[in-house]
Amino acid sequence: MQKKALIITYYWPPAGGPGVQRWLKFVKYLPDYNVHPVVYIPENPSYPMLDDSLIDEIPKNITIVKQPINEPYKLAEFFSKQSSKTISSGVIPKTKKQSHVQRLMLYVRGNYFIPDARKAWVKPSVNYLSEYIRKENIEIIITTGPPHSLHLIGLQLKTQLGIPWIADFRDPWTTIGYHKKLKLSVSATKKHKQLEKQVLTTADHIIVTSQNTKKEFETKSNQPITVITNGYDNHKLIKVSKDSKFSLAHIGSLLSERNPIVLWKVLGELIDEHKDFRHEFILRLIGVVSAEVLHEVKKFIPEQNIALVGYVNHKEALISQRQSQLLLMIEIDSEDTKAIIPGKLFEYMVAETPIISVGPKDSDVERILQSTNTGRYFYYDDGAQLKEHLLSCYKEFKNSALASYPIGLQQYSRKALTKKLADLINDLS
Repeated sequence: MQKKALIITYYWPPAGGPGVQRWLKFVKYLPDYNVHPVVYIPENPSYPMLDDSLIDEIPKNITIVKQPINEPYKLAEFFSKQSSKTISSGVIPKTKKQSHVQRLMLYVRGNYFIPDARKAWVKPSVNYLSEYIRKENIEIIITTGPPHSLHLIGLQLKTQLGIPWIADFRDPWTTIGYHKKLKLSVSATKKHKQLEKQVLTTADHIIVTSQNTKKEFETKSNQPITVITNGYDNHKLIKVSKDSKFSLAHIGSLLSERNPIVLWKVLGELIDEHKDFRHEFILRLIGVVSAEVLHEVKKFIPEQNIALVGYVNHKEALISQRQSQLLLMIEIDSEDTKAIIPGKLFEYMVAETPIISVGPKDSDVERILQSTNTGRYFYYDDGAQLKEHLLSCYKEFKNSALASYPIGLQQYSRKALTKKLADLINDLS
């Protein structure tokens, strides 16, 4: 008999973006390890991005349970649809460039919706799931956040039923970068920390996606903590040809502070100094790009060397990863972002395309790139080294010798990672 695991998640197809990928893939492989996933999701969610192509990846042999949710972002759209969509997708303009409506929305979001805008789903979910768990003989529950309000569902179910509970943190809670932009009052900050502590000290097991988050949580809880990163799946892709141009592609959202001016400046210098580079280089920005980032990019790089592609679905993103000559990964230069490992990193690593990453010192991304030999990592003050490396890559491109030579990638396969999760489930339930 397979063990029944109730997975409580907000993001699920047709949601687009990285938040949906992690548990969609876990659910795909859990039955291979004697676990039957029961996925609990909102019936009428308000997703900032949609990707219908992911619907085809939902396994047929799982159980999906839906319940209604009251979404405040739908009400916010009444005042400003664009601001609501922008903020809900995580792109927060810099303070000086925020409109009055955006400032108000951030203040309300931070101080009245604690821990987040999905808090209204907690009480009705607990009421419904309390009975469902008993009736369906659920043996373990798993909550995944953000939104971290879903952990409060797990907290209450654990308290009421005594059922084993795993809390999965795809991102940190109170130390994540955007938290400081929510204009939190002293009492709101205190409330967030209290809720975080309750979850971290009550869950039977905590899962995190990075070593840095594990170190942080170990100072806040004595409960066992396991690192299970995101990973890559084995996609059947048609063979694609590499770009004829020397393309550097960033795939995903570029938030306002995810803005390495050192890189844009170096690229501008190479364009000015090398005629061939100027004619052959193209910067492809695939996904949502904040106005602040685009403004800085255009200050250094001519428009004819920029391709603004916009949001694409997951299948198209995978093709773009393989077509590009180089793949770009950028993280905000902050102590708070050292623990952030974008899910796309693992897809980048198996795309047979070298990676260039710019981010903070001592990050998990830097460690993974070095250990897998899949790319080079640079700090925000590494302008000279970055320029030298880009020019070296360009010369290899001209000689048809630009390639990636990865090692040790199997540990990041979705199936291997799911076995690690299944072992935890079987030990606890």
